[in-house]
Amino acid sequence: MPRSLISCFATLLLAASATVASAAEIRTIAGTGDKAVSGDGGPALKAGTLEPFGLDIGPDGALYWAEFGGQVIRRMDLQTQIVSTYAGVGGKAGYRDGAAAQALFDQPHEIRFDSHGNLYISDMRTQTIRRIDWKTKQVSTVAGSGKPGFAGDGGPATAALLDYPISVALDGDAALLICDIKNHRVRRADLTSGIIQTVAGNGEKKPTPDGAPVAGTPLNGPRTLAVEADGNVIIVLREGNAVYRWNRQSNTLQHLAGDGKSGYSGDGGDARVARLSGPKGVAIGPHGDIYLADTESNTIRVIRKASGIIETVIGDGKKGDGPDGDPRKCQLNRPHGVFFDKAGDLYVGDSENNKVRKLTW
Repeated sequence: MPRSLISCFATLLLAASATVASAAEIRTIAGTGDKAVSGDGGPALKAGTLEPFGLDIGPDGALYWAEFGGQVIRRMDLQTQIVSTYAGVGGKAGYRDGAAAQALFDQPHEIRFDSHGNLYISDMRTQTIRRIDWKTKQVSTVAGSGKPGFAGDGGPATAALLDYPISVALDGDAALLICDIKNHRVRRADLTSGIIQTVAGNGEKKPTPDGAPVAGTPLNGPRTLAVEADGNVIIVLREGNAVYRWNRQSNTLQHLAGDGKSGYSGDGGDARVARLSGPKGVAIGPHGDIYLADTESNTIRVIRKASGIIETVIGDGKKGDGPDGDPRKCQLNRPHGVFFDKAGDLYVGDSENNKVRKLTW
């Protein structure tokens, strides 16, 4: 959309946003703020959660999240509010497949359930993508050899070298898309053939030109991914402080947000000239809007699909801890994860507050 038209949308959208914000409410649903993996079997609000990052809803309707500092995957029954450890050993980092309760992880970042209930985990420090089988509760490695580097394209994903695989997304049921952040690439692991390939990025830490072909174009720090309803892929660049859409019909990269410089500005205007601050999480909202955990600005921001305008929906740009209630007055501390449930409610991994929060409209 031309930028002159975007400015015409701004006044109307801001007025509408103020009405929506007045009806919105954020509340803490898990975590006491203590930096501990504790409280299993009891109420989530009395449990310790250690740096919650990526979140997802399982086939059982429960909320799951990865605890980056706790080295575990936690589960919260949304009906009873009871929390438990789904996989990993609290506080013990390592690399061990097998039964979920004895498996070891090392800085798990993001999680994604497939349509069969199997859970995929980007386990950054082990240089792997792990999988928990829903039926057997067995953990296995599906991508990465466990050693850092860049190698293996065209061969088995489990023999490939990754370098801090920080995010994973499902490309339907056919494949995994992996943010191989230190290699500045997005890799694709086919779940049928087991073969891995680079699909975006060329390893260079350079700006990404708007409209450039996906093949051979730089991506500076691809941090997280979301697949839209039409199959296009949102790519968030952490070091690049920008958001792009991989248009899979034209195989080009379309610039959506961020001018490439770190900062917190631009609300109410064209997202392409706004400043982002190390964005580290993304989710597609019920109406196709793109929600970002803009981590270093301590906010959750949204890029409106219809207008391209950017707004802040949670936080005020300052580091803090709450309070619950008005989302714009609820300060966050380096949030990493965002996720929408089917009802349209937004869950946030408020990482350094060691809490999980929920925004309802």
